Amino acid sequence: SRFATELAERLRVANPGMDIYITGMVAMNNAFSEASQNDIKTLVPFMFLAVIVMLAILLRSFSATFVTVVVIFLSIISAMGLAGWFGIGLSPPTTSAPTIILTMAVANCVHILMTFLKEFRGSQDKRRAMHESLRVNFQPVFLTSLTTTLGFMSMNFSDAPPFRDLGNIVAMGVVMSFFLSVSLLPALMTLLPVKVGKQYEHGKWMRKFAEFVITQRNRLVIFMLALIVLLVAFIPSNELNDEYVKYFDTSIQFRRDTDFATQNLTGIYLIEYSLPAGESGAIAEPEYLRNLESLASWYRQQDKVLHVNVLTDTMKRLNKNMHGDEQAWYRLPDDRNLAAQYLLLYELSLPYGLDLNNQINVDKSATRMVVTLESMSTNELLAIEQQAQDWMKSNLPAGMQNEGASSSVMFAHIGERNIRSMLLGTTVALILISLVLIVALRSVKIGLISMIPNLVPAAMAFGLWGILVGEVGLALSVVTGMTLGIVVDDTVHFLSKYLRARRENNMSSPDAVRFAFANVGMALWATSVALVAGFLVLSLSAFKLNSGMGLVTAITITFALMADFLFLPPLLMKLEGKSHAQDTITAAKSDPA
Repeated sequence: SRFATELAERLRVANPGMDIYITGMVAMNNAFSEASQNDIKTLVPFMFLAVIVMLAILLRSFSATFVTVVVIFLSIISAMGLAGWFGIGLSPPTTSAPTIILTMAVANCVHILMTFLKEFRGSQDKRRAMHESLRVNFQPVFLTSLTTTLGFMSMNFSDAPPFRDLGNIVAMGVVMSFFLSVSLLPALMTLLPVKVGKQYEHGKWMRKFAEFVITQRNRLVIFMLALIVLLVAFIPSNELNDEYVKYFDTSIQFRRDTDFATQNLTGIYLIEYSLPAGESGAIAEPEYLRNLESLASWYRQQDKVLHVNVLTDTMKRLNKNMHGDEQAWYRLPDDRNLAAQYLLLYELSLPYGLDLNNQINVDKSATRMVVTLESMSTNELLAIEQQAQDWMKSNLPAGMQNEGASSSVMFAHIGERNIRSMLLGTTVALILISLVLIVALRSVKIGLISMIPNLVPAAMAFGLWGILVGEVGLALSVVTGMTLGIVVDDTVHFLSKYLRARRENNMSSPDAVRFAFANVGMALWATSVALVAGFLVLSLSAFKLNSGMGLVTAITITFALMADFLFLPPLLMKLEGKSHAQDTITAAKSDPA
């Protein structure tokens, strides 16, 4: 691709009035790489700037902001370095790994630092404040890191190696973020001077919100259930589809060149067939040639077919040439020997070094047919290939039938297979996360309840996507597995504080909800806003692989916050309020969390 670009530049210099367009599968592969590199140069710096500004506003402490940035940088550098040691190459999907690691590192740091700053405001003792922060947050931070790692590791079920690499790199980054958050961060915060600004009226606002949730719990359960059912009902509206040329918007040169070439010359989507004749030399059989011509004629009658390259066109032209170029002889020869002689004559007349091996195999037992198509979606491509298969079964002998192949066909199948494999991966991850939470929270009931706000957000996001867009492609096929680990963060932190209030303080369910909102509500709000902001930056990409994934992930995290603030607390009060007496006995027997 670089050679083609350099050649085009030389031609432009030599011919100032000439317009040169570069297209094709090689150019598209290069465009994927260039679009990813452009995102690294433009989006990631904006991402860092947005996160740093938000941290400064949220934490109101220079030292806390500085330490968080250090943890973020070291988490990303460690993950990318480990990827290099393990031989994981960079590809378009993996370029979003630093952005995802950044957002996850922010979540860990913010929870520890907000508790630390709250305690420090009261005691002015950094060591005591950090000790209390780690005591309160170590378990939930560990759990969220573990479940997030499991979520990203589930991407190994993907059939696309770049998405497996993305999951592994982010998983390593999350693990490093955890270790840095509970080791380097506390050490630096106790060594650096800490000056905290006046606390916002966050506590007052969160207390009012908690009272609203408690008093309106019945209506909130009904509202959220109705919203969930409404959005989930639109999930079937999504169609598994992709159009790879449209992965790039019109600001990218490859997209403009390809659009021009498709409108004026030819397309880059191909379906290639190797059609057996049955025996050596049998491609000269008149019946085989007639069947081959029939298939080519059928394809030429289909919409969006630009060109069909087939041996029978050459045979008809040779037959015409050998009969004085009379148009009446522009037809297939009726005799096998005559057709074989035409082929031999044609091959002998080709310039030195050229032959027909791009159209026929060495022993002349099969021919190659290439169908060139307009830019189309994967569904349209698979549909026309399936129609061709149906036509072959009805009109060609069994020995001549064969499936179409090409990079276009291969990528068309990847999205569908990726969805199936990721469903399996997500199911396995969900089971593992459920077991982890049941063991860690020491409650089967609470562990199972936690799965509701963990599953609902992705379902709601894809339902909304079905209303707004209606197409799910390769980029979105990994979102469920990717966000499963992320949305668990909110749920685990809320439940951790809720259960601490129930078990340590023997609070009623409504009081435990108040305690959870007061102690972790603002941190959940802040981390969710940071995560959404991060993925929204990713959604600004001119590269659909990143922009689509970023937008759906941002929507999913927004719904996760709604589920954890508006659905989980009323659900806990509904299910636990009926058995408070039993819970009190259980809490008395339980060890403190």
